[in-house]
Amino acid sequence: MKYMIMMFGSAEGMMETADPEWIREMIGFMIQIDKDLTDSGEMVFNAGLADPGTAKLVKQTDTGIITTDGPFAEAKESLIGYWVVDVASEERAVEICSSIVKYAPVVELRRIQDAPPEV
Repeated sequence: MKYMIMMFGSAEGMMETADPEWIREMIGFMIQIDKDLTDSGEMVFNAGLADPGTAKLVKQTDTGIITTDGPFAEAKESLIGYWVVDVASEERAVEICSSIVKYAPVVELRRIQDAPPEV
């Protein structure tokens, strides 16, 4: 079963307020979990995202397509990184999330569908 594990937080806020030793520990953890998931064959792919201040929203309006600064109005936390894993069970995916949540206020787990829903 494939799942997307999404890590939410504020990279900018973390860099301004977190203890540098904690940041080094968190980066070490991220490197290690990537290695562990790759070694176990569960990693499909992953990426960290640039600060949300660099995001753009592209919207369709009545007058055409517009682009604005993003990601969301007044969002303090946004998606800052993700993993796509292929694991044996939802319980395993939750186990992975449980280790990540130490370094992110919110971790969302969402199953990836094999095909669009039946209509």
